[in-house]
Amino acid sequence: MKISEIYSKANKPVFSFEIFPPKTIEGDYKLINTVSELKKLSPSFISVTYGAGGSTKDKTIDLCESIQSQFQIPTMCHFTCVGASSIDVKATLKIIESKKIENVIALRGDPPKDQGVFIKHPMGFANGTELIEFIKRENFSFCLGGGCYPEKHPDSPTLDDDIRFLKKKVEAGAEFLITQLFFSNQLFQKFRDKIKLAGITVPIIPGIMPITSFSQIERFRGMANCQIPDDLVAELEALKDHPVEFLDKSIQFTVSQCKELLSMGVSGIHFYTLNQSRATIEIMKSLI
Repeated sequence: MKISEIYSKANKPVFSFEIFPPKTIEGDYKLINTVSELKKLSPSFISVTYGAGGSTKDKTIDLCESIQSQFQIPTMCHFTCVGASSIDVKATLKIIESKKIENVIALRGDPPKDQGVFIKHPMGFANGTELIEFIKRENFSFCLGGGCYPEKHPDSPTLDDDIRFLKKKVEAGAEFLITQLFFSNQLFQKFRDKIKLAGITVPIIPGIMPITSFSQIERFRGMANCQIPDDLVAELEALKDHPVEFLDKSIQFTVSQCKELLSMGVSGIHFYTLNQSRATIEIMKSLI
């Protein structure tokens, strides 16, 4: 089922989960157990990420196919253009299409770790918008999603510039947008207000991830360009050597954040699970 239909037909908030392809056989088995647990929460769809530089391409596609066939859950395949020519992109999209995967989130993607910065392939694409334009031009029938940053993309000069770029992405064919993770609903609302003024009307879906270890805080700040409330950081720092209490406090914050987002009328919430079910299950218990 296409995700645009899921959002348009839903009479209640849409909950979805994101996983990534494991690197080991043991990880594969653990992930199957995780998906089995997550299925009990009746997710509307599950997305599968694409490693930096397309490093997990085949496994991403295979995971999407197996989740659909084994668990009867619609999937969304992440797809990036890092290091790929238009010929490579078209060939991979044909494989995705052949697996009966209907949903793709088209992203520029992160460069390989040894490269550091994004370098456009000479016969490829500079960003997600160009990638979406190509997919549409080649007449693929995917439902296309895009990414967005409530606190602006790190490469954008200002939030207003970022929203202008975002509008071009929607005009190119993005049918919904999923945010990078964030911890301030006030900043998200400011972003939504600017989105509305820009004439962007597609669903904007909050991407949410609970903090499960203190070391994640600086990584999230750098990776997602996001602010984390000082009082939350202080509370978590006091519990960093007490993992059970730490996770309970983090989950409490995320539950409150999600409840507020739902009261704000969001179409749904997309949880970044890190291939673990416990935190997501505990949060969802308070929401459904």
